[in-house]
Amino acid sequence: MAAAGGVAVARPAGQGTEESVAFRSGDLTLHGTVTAPAGAAGRRPGIVLVHGSGPEKRANYQAEVQAMARVGFVVLSYDKRTTGYSQTQRSYAQLADDALAGVRLLSRRADVDPHKVGLWGFSEGGWVAPLAASRSTQVSYVVLVGASGVSPARESAWSLENKLRHAGVAGSPLRTLSGTATRFLTDAGLLPEAGYDPMPALRRLRQPVLAIWGNDQQSPPAESAGAIEKALRDGGNTDVTLRFFPHADHKLHASPDGFQRGRQLTPGYVDTMASWVAGHGHRADDALPRQARQSHALAPLRGYQSSAAQAAGVLFMVVSFAAYLLGELVRRLRGRPCAPGAGRAPRWLATTGLATVLGFLGYLSLVATTLTPGPVLGSRPVLWLVLQLLTAGTALATAATALGWWRARASATGRTHARLGLLALAGAAFVPWALFWGLMTP
Repeated sequence: MAAAGGVAVARPAGQGTEESVAFRSGDLTLHGTVTAPAGAAGRRPGIVLVHGSGPEKRANYQAEVQAMARVGFVVLSYDKRTTGYSQTQRSYAQLADDALAGVRLLSRRADVDPHKVGLWGFSEGGWVAPLAASRSTQVSYVVLVGASGVSPARESAWSLENKLRHAGVAGSPLRTLSGTATRFLTDAGLLPEAGYDPMPALRRLRQPVLAIWGNDQQSPPAESAGAIEKALRDGGNTDVTLRFFPHADHKLHASPDGFQRGRQLTPGYVDTMASWVAGHGHRADDALPRQARQSHALAPLRGYQSSAAQAAGVLFMVVSFAAYLLGELVRRLRGRPCAPGAGRAPRWLATTGLATVLGFLGYLSLVATTLTPGPVLGSRPVLWLVLQLLTAGTALATAATALGWWRARASATGRTHARLGLLALAGAAFVPWALFWGLMTP
């Protein structure tokens, strides 16, 4: 997968010159920018930026690019692939190939020292960069920023729980939205590379590694530092340096608490990189950062909890509740009297049951997309409280519907028995479903 570079006319940049480039990775052409230090003479160290998660563009890394160029790096930043990469599909092996194509491009430049071309991997790039470097001797060094030493699923649950706690959330919504939802998304295949184990690639890595964390709330910093260092040393790599910046966030931007992100990079971060690559920075590790909570491995869902079983159950409930309401609407339009046993309770059950199931799915999607719980009252998101009230109403209506059906068993018609029986069965299925998702627990 040779990288073919097409270079446009160089133009001045804030801290150097910029050149637009295009290079091949397999069958895909990637587009990027090479930023070189202003007035630089001779060959410089090169560095390829490996993105964090999502459809990242080179423009998202301008602060890093300009700071690195200022201290002497020739930097390649590129637009992340969209072919084969989405919220539900990605391959770290493929992303590693893209990064290596960038390394080959930089290595051929006249202003780059081919023996000092490295990878900078941020967040998701902290899984990708070691994998790429373990496959190529052209990579001279690896810098990891906010890297995770645990699987994506485990990191995702830990990170979301931090955000929810920071928003004041506690109790069942905290457990459900971080842990249960992550297990469900993993089982459904909606969390790509969920079980990726970064340790094998790290054990194969022979290049010097500089790993840096801030007051990280997305990747567990103390755990990750220990796991990454152990994997490297177990593989025989002793050229490992760990650094920590307490007043920075996940991306090493200045931050008072790890949640708020400033516009500026934290002081000393890029200078540390430059001195480390030049070989005259100190190699003593910082003390491990404070990490309030450990991450935990997520147990796989059992068969009856699986995403397929859940989908079937939700479909059954939605169809049953909606069908009953539609039947009631037709009855009223035709002016027919209410059948024995089919009074207010069944209508209440169908209405609240349908509203709860659809409302919960909508809320779960909202949190998964925005990573925020919405307004919080006490320690509960307001929307969660609404869903819990609807859940309580649905459970009570289920009991009332079953009781009314039993009392009318002698006088009700076969059709009424069928309708009430299906509705009561949907209500019975609703209860364990609501328990699983924490809607009936404090």
